[in-house]
Amino acid sequence: MNDAAPASLYEAHRKIYARAVKGRYARLRYAAVLALLGAYYLLPWISIGGHPAVHFDLPARRFHILGMTFVPQDLIYLTWLLMISALGLFFVTNIAGRVWCGYACPQTVWTEAFMWMERWTEGDRSQRIKLDRMPWTAPQRLLRKGAKQLLWIGFAALTGLTFVSYFTPIRELLRSLFAGTLGGWETFWIAFYGLATYGNAGYMREQVCKYMCPYARFQSAMFDRDTLIVSYDTARGEPRKSVVKKLMQQRAPTAAAILSGERSVDEIDHPPLRAGDCVDCSLCVQVCPTGIDIRNGLQYECIACAACIDACDSVMAHVQSPRGLIRYTTLRELEGGRTHLLRPRAIGYGLLFLALVSAFPIGLALRQPFAVNVIKDRNALYRYVGDRIENAYQVKITNKSDQPQDFTVRVSGLGDARTIPAPARVHAGPGELVTLPLEVQVSPEALQPGVNGLHFAIEGDQHPGRVIDVPARFTAPR
Repeated sequence: MNDAAPASLYEAHRKIYARAVKGRYARLRYAAVLALLGAYYLLPWISIGGHPAVHFDLPARRFHILGMTFVPQDLIYLTWLLMISALGLFFVTNIAGRVWCGYACPQTVWTEAFMWMERWTEGDRSQRIKLDRMPWTAPQRLLRKGAKQLLWIGFAALTGLTFVSYFTPIRELLRSLFAGTLGGWETFWIAFYGLATYGNAGYMREQVCKYMCPYARFQSAMFDRDTLIVSYDTARGEPRKSVVKKLMQQRAPTAAAILSGERSVDEIDHPPLRAGDCVDCSLCVQVCPTGIDIRNGLQYECIACAACIDACDSVMAHVQSPRGLIRYTTLRELEGGRTHLLRPRAIGYGLLFLALVSAFPIGLALRQPFAVNVIKDRNALYRYVGDRIENAYQVKITNKSDQPQDFTVRVSGLGDARTIPAPARVHAGPGELVTLPLEVQVSPEALQPGVNGLHFAIEGDQHPGRVIDVPARFTAPR
């Protein structure tokens, strides 16, 4: 009977105590975090044209973004933006690797903020390790852990509140919160998003990047030998000074035997020892937020945050060696070649990205301020009214602007076609959908038997000259 415990196929989670680091890339990362968090928390407080800068008004089905108002019929512009974002990400990844993950990903941004609060309350790496080894009854651990939890919970709640403020204006949301009249859905989403932020940024951290994020899995499809990656220069760094020291210790008995005359120099065949620039200080591992050793080569867990570069550069400056033992480089450069910036994949991504970005403002400028849908009455294909033939229609007009508009409807394309009533006008308030019942009469001489082509032209008084032409069908006797 075998009493051995079964081997687990899953590695147990090991808490990572990332050390704080200073350097040029750390400053760049801090600036990106502050800019992105500032934009996220401040945008709901900024008003443009009487609306929040970004407001998704779901009940009214209107989306106000930086002074522009969109309706569900403008879904093409959202699709356009998603395509721009995707191609931009593909282009940046092909050129510079996972810099999005290291500097701008929401998981990285909020994790960095939570780590700042952790360092303020618990100290740096060694202090946090020491604190976690204390019993829970120790007053210092209770106070420091309690202060951290208060900051984390408050920041997560603020994050959830801000998220909901993109759907309910922040001032209205705060009034409801303090009055105790907050709606059920608003309460749910504040709690849900706050809890998600608390869990992901406070506890899961690198596990989101390693196990949950799909980007880490398919990024290799966009990499090539000219893509910038964070890499350790093995040729320059190896063998590490600690390894050379161990070899010297192993050779010490041999050297003593030569000096005592027990062995001759000719009997010894040792290659000359030359230490690389790596001092094996392990700082590059200690500062890594995902806990990897970059000296083992490129790994999918690496988010290209360059914390290891800053740590290694500081050590190289201290030992008076050239910087760049760990650096942004490419596989081709590490092999002694020259990096090619212009290559087919990068050019393709770049051209598509520029084309979409250039065309997007043109599309916005040409966007119609209203939408029209013409529906023919199917109950009666046609009817005689005196000496004329009449078809009935419903003209549905959506005012997509923030101003009331009066719309005029005209018909053309069929001889003496005219609308009843004439002139055909309708008023629509901001964001309002109105339906105009309309009859169109045509003399039989201008018609062919069966189906005839007809055009509706709709124009709003707020945008003269912006006419929407809608083709329709006019049915005549066969």
